[in-house]
Amino acid sequence: MNLPNKITILRVFMIPIFLIFFLVPGIPYGKLIAAIIFITASLTDFIDGYIARKYHLVTNFGKFADPLADKLLVSAALICFVQLQLVPAWIIIVIISREFIISGFRLVASDNGVVIAASYWGKFKTTSQMIMCILLIINLDNPFFNVLELIFTYLALALTVISLVDYLYKNRKVLSENK
Repeated sequence: MNLPNKITILRVFMIPIFLIFFLVPGIPYGKLIAAIIFITASLTDFIDGYIARKYHLVTNFGKFADPLADKLLVSAALICFVQLQLVPAWIIIVIISREFIISGFRLVASDNGVVIAASYWGKFKTTSQMIMCILLIINLDNPFFNVLELIFTYLALALTVISLVDYLYKNRKVLSENK
């Protein structure tokens, strides 16, 4: 197993540790530690991709596991936000539904021999979601940060929908019955 794949697996193992520090009450500096773990796990996504591309270590396992690890990390945080009543459930449902739709869409495309690359809208969506997650994990009870959290929550929601529409529109031929 190569280094990028090991980093991806490390990111998956960081998720339960993040959850413990984020959800278990009474842990000293729990939210801060959870934020550091989340940020570190998020950065490993960039690092493993960079190493894989630079040193030509891209594998089928990595192509499968890397986006899965990202979705698991972000989905875990998003579901926690609902439990902690930081974000309305409908927003999280929209965000997670988009991930299922795009994953299914990519499977159909793959069966047709089409590779759907990440778009700029998808990258903006991911960045806004990560910033939203970090702000909500830290959750400073301050008017400025409350507004910032709200802005990034609705920005992430908007970019989630925009990136979904963009993916579906640009690749609409994948779903057509004519091959």
